[in-house]
Amino acid sequence: MIEPIGNSMIKLPYLLFLGNAPDQLSAKVAQGISDWRPENCIGQFTLDGCQADVGLPDISLQRGRELGAKTLVIGVANRGGVIDPIWKETLVAALRLGYDIANGLHKLLRDDEDLVAVAQQYGCLLHDVRLPNRNYPIANGEGRRGKRVLGVGTDCSIGKMYTALALEKSLRKRGAKATFRATGQTGILITGAGVPLDAVIADFMAGAIEWLTPENDEDHWDVVEGQGSLFHISYSGITLALLHGAQPDALVLCHEPTRQNMRGLTDRTLPSLETLRDAVLPLARISNPSCEVIGVSVDTHRLSEAEADSYLGQIEQNMGLPAVDPVRNGADRLAATLV
Repeated sequence: MIEPIGNSMIKLPYLLFLGNAPDQLSAKVAQGISDWRPENCIGQFTLDGCQADVGLPDISLQRGRELGAKTLVIGVANRGGVIDPIWKETLVAALRLGYDIANGLHKLLRDDEDLVAVAQQYGCLLHDVRLPNRNYPIANGEGRRGKRVLGVGTDCSIGKMYTALALEKSLRKRGAKATFRATGQTGILITGAGVPLDAVIADFMAGAIEWLTPENDEDHWDVVEGQGSLFHISYSGITLALLHGAQPDALVLCHEPTRQNMRGLTDRTLPSLETLRDAVLPLARISNPSCEVIGVSVDTHRLSEAEADSYLGQIEQNMGLPAVDPVRNGADRLAATLV
């Protein structure tokens, strides 16, 4: 049995499948769910050679079912979004044990005849999260009430979702009205709703974001999950659609200081934060002339605490903006600029 993005139908709790992920970043879907919804997770299941660990107990498929897990979530995000043939045996075994399977990759479970047949035989559901389940409008650029903040990055996979979730949490802690708006598979699996933006036909991407962030109370903040990077040759289009469709009032610049090259592009280095600021702001102001950059979010997990403090302080001195690591520091200082 096959289900589209009806995420309210995805049964809890999850067993997170890390497969043979070659590094920690490849397991970002599982990591995000583990970090933000640990109460929804029974554990993690890996294959030989897996180099990722999201900090959950390692348990078998059988043990997961015994502990109550109902859905096996493919927790890997790889280049091209393909289902590794090595995973097939595990996915079939999971269905035979009664698991539903949730998948956020571009390659759809429903396109695999073997998996569909086994799912039907055992009465299990295949959830392809990265499958739009509605027709989105073409963007019209009309102004709408409410406020929106968007994260933009020097690269892809650089902390834009974590920044948005941390900022929503901080805004709510301050008593502000705020809603995280998911635009990718991990955010959708965390919150149960959103738009799988990179699976939307290009002409409708900006319109999908207008639909996702509708008119709201004047003091309500939609915290929009960023995607891609204007500077990443592979994924720049999705960032532009977000900049125009969200009509952001505020932008947060996102960066990872130790990364040597663009994710998946070994011959291209990351731009500076100043270059990012100067590129994104004019584009954002096409849809919202009042847009401003309000802060910087930095993934400092490869730096010591002293190195991180020094690096963030340098940014603040050079750019005149609050700079935080949302995992180490939270996003309170960013939220303070908005309310």
